[in-house]
Amino acid sequence: MRDAPNSFSAWLVQAQVSESRLTPDQRSVLLAVYRFRQQQGHDSYSTRLLTHFLLHCHSGLKVATLARLLGVSRPTASRQQGMSSKQAVQQAHHRMDGRAYGKLLPRYAGAILEFRLSHPDASRADLIDFIDATFGVRVSRIALYHFLKKFGLDRIPATPVPAAPPPGDPVAAPQPLPVTPASVPAPPFSSAARSTRVPS
Repeated sequence: MRDAPNSFSAWLVQAQVSESRLTPDQRSVLLAVYRFRQQQGHDSYSTRLLTHFLLHCHSGLKVATLARLLGVSRPTASRQQGMSSKQAVQQAHHRMDGRAYGKLLPRYAGAILEFRLSHPDASRADLIDFIDATFGVRVSRIALYHFLKKFGLDRIPATPVPAAPPPGDPVAAPQPLPVTPASVPAPPFSSAARSTRVPS
C-alpha cells in the first residue's frame, strides 16, 4: 500500500488532481474525505464507504479520479456505481464473513498462476487478498479450492531455494578430475624412461 500523504495538497498531487481546478464544493467534499481518511485509516471497509459515497454524491469528479484518490482500481470503483447503499453494506458483510460475493472467472487464472509462481510461499489467505485487490472479488477458501483444482493451479510445486551453508562450516572442495595413467608423463630415472649410459 502507498504511504499515506501527510497533507491534503500532497494527497491530491498523489492522485494527479489539480487543486486549482476544483470547484469550492468539490474541494469541501474532498477535504472532508481526507479528514475521514486521517481519522479512520485506509482499511478496506472505510474505502468501500468512501467509494460509495463519492460515486453517489454528484461531486462531478470522474470515476478514474475517485479511484486514484481512494487507491482502488477503476473497475472496482465502477462496480459500485449501480449499487444501493444496502447492497454496498451487504458487500462489506460478505467480505467480513469470508463468503463469495463475486465469482471467480476463467480469465483470472493467468493472474492467479503468475501470483503463485512469483510468491511460492504465499498462503491461501494471501491469495484471497490478492484476488480481492486485483479483481474486487472476495471469495471463500472453498470457492478458491475448487477454482484452483478445476484449472490445475493446485499442483504448482514450490520452487526450492538452496540453503546457504552455515557460517563456520568448511565449503566442500571441488573434486579433481580423474586422470588416466596414459596422460601422466613418466618421471625421470624411472624404468619407463629411456636410460643413457654415462661415460666412465
